[in-house]
Amino acid sequence: MTDTISHLQCAKCGKSVDADGLWNTCPSCAKPLVVLYDLKKLKKTLKKEDLKKREPTLWRYHELLPIQDSSHHLTLGEGYTPLLYAKRLGQTIGFSGLFIKEESPNPTGSFKARGMAVAVARARELGVQQMTIPSQGNAAAAMSAYAALAGIKAHVFMPKDVPRSFVMQCVAYGAKVELVDGYLPDCARASEEAAKETGYFDMSTLKEPYRLEGKKTMGFELAEQMNWELPDVIIYPTGGGTGLIGMWKAFEELEMLGWIKPRKPRMVCVQSDGCAPIVRAFLDNKETAEPWVEPRTIADGLRVPVAIGDFMILRTIRESRGTAVTVTDEEIMEGLQIMSSHQGLFPCPEGAATFAAFKRLREQGWIKDREKVVLFNTATGLNYLHLWFKNP
Repeated sequence: MTDTISHLQCAKCGKSVDADGLWNTCPSCAKPLVVLYDLKKLKKTLKKEDLKKREPTLWRYHELLPIQDSSHHLTLGEGYTPLLYAKRLGQTIGFSGLFIKEESPNPTGSFKARGMAVAVARARELGVQQMTIPSQGNAAAAMSAYAALAGIKAHVFMPKDVPRSFVMQCVAYGAKVELVDGYLPDCARASEEAAKETGYFDMSTLKEPYRLEGKKTMGFELAEQMNWELPDVIIYPTGGGTGLIGMWKAFEELEMLGWIKPRKPRMVCVQSDGCAPIVRAFLDNKETAEPWVEPRTIADGLRVPVAIGDFMILRTIRESRGTAVTVTDEEIMEGLQIMSSHQGLFPCPEGAATFAAFKRLREQGWIKDREKVVLFNTATGLNYLHLWFKNP
């Protein structure tokens, strides 16, 4: 048993709610809720040396995760993915401090397993029996897998043009799949209607508090794998933004525990030039982002025209002294080829976008010679083979 959760708090209006309730968004303003922990208490009882003998999964950080009863933990071996020193890849542009956090070894092949392992476990702990999600693919596959493990019925809404591999994965896990004519917001509306009509629990990005908690473990791992000395720059592909927001939350929690120094990485948001609401808002110095009309990109995970956590993403970028950049589909395909042929990885297009952004920022001098930079490859490229058939 663990009792480290303090309460949930709205990221926008600050309203506090009881952590034992089954919540989606803030009951006052419908913005995301985040989990707060009793870090003063944890600082007295939990030491970073305690981690050394623990299992190499995200559950090694269980005191900083929201599951109250460990009997509800769900695991398929998620987390503690490799941090690779990308020597050959860095040499292509004469840079020696490049690393890649490789998320494809996660169950279902993407970082989405982290969020779903924690969120589905917490949902089961709170009594959820059926859940629904809109998704471009990876999140749906991950939710379906962990729902199967938990004995919860999964309902998935995806765009009709989603890669068939994702549909087959979800069906294999026992999920009910509905393909929607349109973009992710159209899927979100269909999923939300299903939730209202049937009582299914909504697992949409940042429309429940716990996927963020699973995603933040990327930040814990990065700190631990770098011997508690964080890199200078993190470059992250940003759609819904939970990875970026989650890591920043992790760094703040680690600082409060006294495990890291106050200096934290500059966080870089990468989007496609065919769907860049966050980049546009950042450059226009706005606190929220306007929806992107007719989003187009080969990187499905970046084809998110509107994000409920837009203000949280923008806040993270600015607090970290980071930046936001766009890349083209042509640059993404070039990045796929270079990362594969020089580093032995087969990244997803979103992961390749981070290398394209890194090259741009390096050329501009925003990234300096002796800095340490971490790129995130968020998923395997095996679900995107159609891109290679078009561009052999």
